[in-house]
Amino acid sequence: MPRQITNVLRGVRPRLYGDGRNVRDWIHVDDHNSAVWAILDGGTIGRTYLIGADGETSNREVVETVLELLGRDSQDFDFVTDRPGHDRRYAIDSTLLRTELGWEPRFADFRAGLEATIEWYRAHEDWWGPRKDATEAAYRAAGEAVTK
Repeated sequence: MPRQITNVLRGVRPRLYGDGRNVRDWIHVDDHNSAVWAILDGGTIGRTYLIGADGETSNREVVETVLELLGRDSQDFDFVTDRPGHDRRYAIDSTLLRTELGWEPRFADFRAGLEATIEWYRAHEDWWGPRKDATEAAYRAAGEAVTK
């Protein structure tokens, strides 16, 4: 997700694999971190806690929302060939985390979490910009594809 956001912030047209109907359970980084802390502080050793925020959203909807939130046409993206065997859906059942440890996501609304993420990237380009540029330069030096 951060790469799509930073590319769109820089005016790059995003690419979407396949038909974009692949579904992922999206979670805001702050919610993920707070869940990890809840597990470390109160979890039972040896028990598995799955971290999820009930944020199942298709990749197409994510890209369209990013574009919309950044003031671009929501259809301003390109479809590219999907990779073989790309999973259609990832879903998380975080019931144990919620019932046993009382954890709840702060960003229960996907759009609100995405807006907060975009605002962070807008406010901190001085931090991520040079790192992104260095990473893409390393890819170019190695002869690997870089976002255009």
